[in-house]
Amino acid sequence: MRNNIYWQLFSSFFKIGGFTFGGGWAMISLIEKEVVDRHGWIDREEFLNQLAIAQSLPGILAVNISVAVGDKLKGMRGSICAATGTIILPFLIILAIAIFLTPDLIKNNETVSAIFKGIRPAVTALIIAPVLTSAKSAGISWKTLWIPVVVALLIWSKLPWISNPILFIILGGAAGYFFHCRRGLKKSRKEDRS
Repeated sequence: MRNNIYWQLFSSFFKIGGFTFGGGWAMISLIEKEVVDRHGWIDREEFLNQLAIAQSLPGILAVNISVAVGDKLKGMRGSICAATGTIILPFLIILAIAIFLTPDLIKNNETVSAIFKGIRPAVTALIIAPVLTSAKSAGISWKTLWIPVVVALLIWSKLPWISNPILFIILGGAAGYFFHCRRGLKKSRKEDRS
């Protein structure tokens, strides 16, 4: 059963989904290690492309990536196995919390409050780590660092006409398309001259 790709997809994403706090961005470095480094299901560049697509789509980032990886490996069945692995344990944990932990119990229980306070810095580190590794893998240098910084500041500004992330996704996609078309044109002109 261990050699079964469906089981491997389910168990890999089960571990990631069940034992990572902080949501999608906190899971990215673990997903990358599992999918790219450990199993070699996709290469790093393709992972970054899948990450960009998953971030652009509505829904949960970790589920979107798991669906993309599962689809790449085994189509619809692979997607279902990977997504189920990502979702099942967090769903059961949230269900148990909703049943047994009331908001008053969380506020009034010093142990539970201390646990949540201790988790916050770890989650922050888990979110920062994949941002830095993704930036490095995506080839962001000091020359291009201004782009994500400006976009983040504009989104943070809360200006109604410019703080919509969908606008920046569309603009980024259009700019990338234009840049690669222009690069292809320059390359073909060089080949024609020689």
